[in-house]
Amino acid sequence: MRPFAPPPLPWLAGHRGVDLDARPRRPVHAAGAGVVVYAGPFAARGVVSIAHADGLRTTYLPVRTTVRRGQTVRRGDIIGVVEKPRHTDAAAHCPATCLHWGLIGPDGYLDPLLLLARGQVRLLPRWPPT
Repeated sequence: MRPFAPPPLPWLAGHRGVDLDARPRRPVHAAGAGVVVYAGPFAARGVVSIAHADGLRTTYLPVRTTVRRGQTVRRGDIIGVVEKPRHTDAAAHCPATCLHWGLIGPDGYLDPLLLLARGQVRLLPRWPPT
């Protein structure tokens, strides 16, 4: 529904994830194996954050969680269900109900679609050997 659109500088406003079309009460699955580092409310919305062995962290919101902090999850495990947005959420973030999915690496936010091999492709010039 809405692509990854990071800000030009880390402290500026931007869209640090992707919005996926999702209906309330639909299950939310872990994108990969890891340990739940946060599961609960944040800014009046349910959030789940999972730390993965490769140093990446995925985030999911708004989610009514079914996991707890410290719990180990496998790829595909259900970690909660999509929460019905509050009236102000729908108007401010998505035109309809959505799941915001984020990916954070050691140096900041990344496009989570990279995990699906659907991220932006950038071609680099091929330099002749020196």
